[in-house]
Amino acid sequence: MIGVILAAGMGTRLMPLTKDIPKALLEINEMTLLERMIKNCINADIKKFIVVVGYNKEKVMDLCPSIAEKYDIEIKAIVNEKYDVTNTSVSTYLASKFIEENDLDDFILVNGDNVVDPEIIAKLAASKNTGMIIDNFKELNEESFKLIIDDESLNDEKTIANGKIHSIGKQLDIQSSSGEFIGVSKVLYDDVAEFNRILEGLIEEDPQNYYDFAYKDLSVIKTIDFVLTNGLKWTEIDDHKDWENANALVKELEG
Repeated sequence: MIGVILAAGMGTRLMPLTKDIPKALLEINEMTLLERMIKNCINADIKKFIVVVGYNKEKVMDLCPSIAEKYDIEIKAIVNEKYDVTNTSVSTYLASKFIEENDLDDFILVNGDNVVDPEIIAKLAASKNTGMIIDNFKELNEESFKLIIDDESLNDEKTIANGKIHSIGKQLDIQSSSGEFIGVSKVLYDDVAEFNRILEGLIEEDPQNYYDFAYKDLSVIKTIDFVLTNGLKWTEIDDHKDWENANALVKELEG
């Protein structure tokens, strides 16, 4: 399995913290977000990584060899040259197309500005199908990337839901939503070609699209495991309030 980490964005809402570095290089407890996420993936037995870079790409690319040596892993950097006029659909496609063209492996896809309980990555890696981590626990709000799942069913352990995505996005009605997609997912290699085809359509429609929307169409033709957090904690880092939350969460998880 490969870990794909998206680290191309500019992080404008975190200025001035991101004036000279991308969000993935922000440090909590003297460790970058990038290294912390790589450690989480290593704990799930992932040893090969693709990091998609863009904004201040040289700083990420300069750091990757030392992380690779430290943990005895492989890291390949792929550049989104149009990071400033595109969104995550393009960055994801660059990595996913590389995986398809080189006949590689299943991959876990993570937003580079996430801080998560390591168990979240382990649960996703252990699931048998293409999957998305869904927070079914915390209270939703207008900024939550919500989804509505049709024909939803739960496994006996109530850890994984299945069904088809009816709708996905921030604009969905909170009461009708099944939960929040946290920006951590997995694509089986057998599903990569279809995933890429859907991404191509999203990019053609609007290069500012999020990759998240691809899972809606994919869920119609492939089985997706909606792996539930069931209270495991995480945060994305979009603004300064999120940054405070991330620091508090790392302190809670790591002491």
